[in-house]
Amino acid sequence: MNQRHVTLRQFRYFVAVAESGSVAAASRMLAIAQSALTKSLGELEDELGSALFVRSSKGMTLTPQGHRFLASARKVIGAVADAVRLHAEQASGALSGTLAIGVTSLVAGYYLSELLSRFRRVAPGVQVLVTEETPPFLEHLLINGEVDVAIMVSSALGEPQALVVEVLTRSANRVWLPANHALAEQEEIALADCALHDQVVLEADRIDELMARVWARHQLKPRALLRTSSLEAVRSLVGAGAGIAVLPDFLYRPWTLDAEHVEARRLRDEVPTVDVGLVWRRGSGLKPAAQEFIDLAREQSKTRRS
Repeated sequence: MNQRHVTLRQFRYFVAVAESGSVAAASRMLAIAQSALTKSLGELEDELGSALFVRSSKGMTLTPQGHRFLASARKVIGAVADAVRLHAEQASGALSGTLAIGVTSLVAGYYLSELLSRFRRVAPGVQVLVTEETPPFLEHLLINGEVDVAIMVSSALGEPQALVVEVLTRSANRVWLPANHALAEQEEIALADCALHDQVVLEADRIDELMARVWARHQLKPRALLRTSSLEAVRSLVGAGAGIAVLPDFLYRPWTLDAEHVEARRLRDEVPTVDVGLVWRRGSGLKPAAQEFIDLAREQSKTRRS
């Protein structure tokens, strides 16, 4: 690969298409012509020497190489933003002190690692303490002031009146199923059809509670084959054909640890999104380090949507 020909703009264009799932949607979001976007992606793939997308009438789907490159592209875009931010911080005075961050086990792997790395580059003088807990206890720590800010599923808080929530992303629920499943022939699947098949239920971060309300509202009672707190167990069982699952899109990955493929289909019924957001105690004065962390999280969320 001749790296001299890979530009930051190409990285941004690639991320936009990967996040939106189509060239048309990305071109509207970026306000550029579809032809220019398509040309940029083709040139990027030529430089990398591998296909990043599978193109079909349904849109653009990342290849395994595309999934790996997406993580790298996000880091590149974040590093550029961090360099600008760090210069500004050094000019105005470096941050110091401590920052206590709370996170749930499910969200940690998807939102914390990149954000924490960026914060440490921008604020190397701040000592960061990370606490992983269940949502109820994490809310307790926030209210008591033992945690400055948390990243968690924010659409199912137990004490919403005591907390401030800023949504980072809203994730639609989709049906996960093996590639050879009868329902995989449909582009959209009704909840009633899902309820006829065994469910693999993820009991983590109150996601199972949110989905239980959906089933109840539609007066459906699907059979739970297994209830587990392990996302990999859910993915493996679905990939092996043991059952299906209805889960938020931010958790979706197309391959199991055993290299079984997992398909995802849209729901025909209207189902509330699963929101992941920043949460902190209402009325608390945010320390500078916490405000910086929140600003970085906002910026990262905006980058992923643009």
